[in-house]
Amino acid sequence: MAGLARIVVTGSGAICAAGRGPAEIWQTLCSGKSAIGPIGLWDTTGWPRTMAGEIRDLQPAKLLGDRKILKFIRRSDVLGLYAASSAIEASGVAAWRDTLDESAAAEYSDRTGMFVGSGGGNYDGQYDYFPLMTAAAGSLVEFGRQLPDTVNPMWLLRTLPNNVLCHVGIKYNLKGTNACITNHSTSGLLAVMEAAGALREAEADRAVVAAHDAPVEPQMLEYYDSVGVVAKETLRPFDAGRDGSLLGEGAGALVLETEASAAARGAAVLGEVLAGGAATEAEGLLPIREDGAGPAAAIEAALGAAGLRPADVGMIVAHANGTRNSDASEAAAIRRVFGDDAPPITGFKWAFGHLLAASGMLDCVLALEALRARSVPGIGTLRAADPMLGGIPVSAQAQAPRSDVALVIARGFGGTNAALLLRAAAGA
Repeated sequence: MAGLARIVVTGSGAICAAGRGPAEIWQTLCSGKSAIGPIGLWDTTGWPRTMAGEIRDLQPAKLLGDRKILKFIRRSDVLGLYAASSAIEASGVAAWRDTLDESAAAEYSDRTGMFVGSGGGNYDGQYDYFPLMTAAAGSLVEFGRQLPDTVNPMWLLRTLPNNVLCHVGIKYNLKGTNACITNHSTSGLLAVMEAAGALREAEADRAVVAAHDAPVEPQMLEYYDSVGVVAKETLRPFDAGRDGSLLGEGAGALVLETEASAAARGAAVLGEVLAGGAATEAEGLLPIREDGAGPAAAIEAALGAAGLRPADVGMIVAHANGTRNSDASEAAAIRRVFGDDAPPITGFKWAFGHLLAASGMLDCVLALEALRARSVPGIGTLRAADPMLGGIPVSAQAQAPRSDVALVIARGFGGTNAALLLRAAAGA
C-alpha cells in the first residue's frame, strides 16, 4: 500500500430483507436467523420455487419521504436512494457543507462525486406493456394506437439504470465526478474501486458509493430457476446439502473520503478502503472454472495493490451464493491463495438472499460492522460443511478475525470476479 493515499469510510447505509440499516441487519446476522421467506410480491401458487429475501411492507413514499419521486423511479431505485441518503446523513458531509460560506460550499459540491452499481437485467420495467400486448391481439397498428393511453408516459425515465446516481446527486447537490456501473454481481465492488481510484487521482475529495437491485420478480425467478441455480427452500453456502441460491433485494452505500477531507471536518472514521482487484475467466456466460482461477486472480490483484500478504487478511466475506459449482470453485480459489492458512470465512446471503448488483456493496457494509465488532458471524444455515471443499474455515458459529483487514469477494455471470480489501478504523 506504499504510496497510495488513504481512502476512509465515514458513513454507511443499507436495506434488505434482514433490516433497514447496518445495525439492524448486523443484529439479524448475529441472531443466526434468516429473513428469507415466501414471496408475497405476486401469487406464486403452482410455482416450483417460492422463496426469496423480500423486503416486507416497504412503503416507498414513507421510506423516502417523497411521494412525487415515485413517478420517476422503480422499486430498485427506491432502495438505492434510501441506502445512499442514509449513508450521507450518517457521514455528516451534507450537514458540514451547510456550515460553509457560499463559495466554499459550491467548491465542496464540485469536489463530491457519486458512483453507483446498478442492476440492468430486471424485467419488471417491461410489464407495463403486457396488458397492451393482450389487448392489441397481435395487431401492431392497434398496439400503437393504444400505447399513449395504457403505458406510463414516464416509462423510459423509470427504467434508466442511473436513476439513483441522478436523483441522489440532485437531492444533495453532488456535482463531482460520477459513474454508473452495471456488471451483474460485481457492480457494487467495482463501484467502490472506481470511487477510491477517483479520490486517489484527485478527481474528487469525497464520493458517495451505492449499489442497488430488486431482482425478486417473476421473469427473473423463472429464468434463474430454468438454468438450475435457485434453491428449493434454503440458501446453505458451503454446506454439503446446498442446492442453489435464492434471490433477494436491497441496497448498500458507503461515503468515501480522502483522509484530508475527513480530517478537515473531524469526521468519525468507520474504516478504510485498501485496494481491489478484478478478473474475468472468459469461459462463457454461465460456466466457471473449477480451479478457482478467476476469483484467485482478483484476490491476488487486490493483495498486490494493497501491499499485503495473505497472512495479513483477518477475515473473508465470501460470495457464498450457495450453488454447488460457485461455492466449490470459490473454496478452491481461497485454498489457491491462502493454502492451509485461510482466515475465518463467512458469507451473508443466507440471511437475506442474493442481491445481485447490490450484493458486494452490502457485504462491504457488513464487513466493516464485523471488523468493528471483532466478530465474524457464522453462517446460520450451515449444517455440515462440504468435505469436498478442502476444510476451509467456515462455521455456523461466530469466529474471531485474526486481524483488522477483511477481504470481500463478489462473482457474476460471464465469469466476472472482484475482490476488495477493507481495514477497520484504528481503535474501532
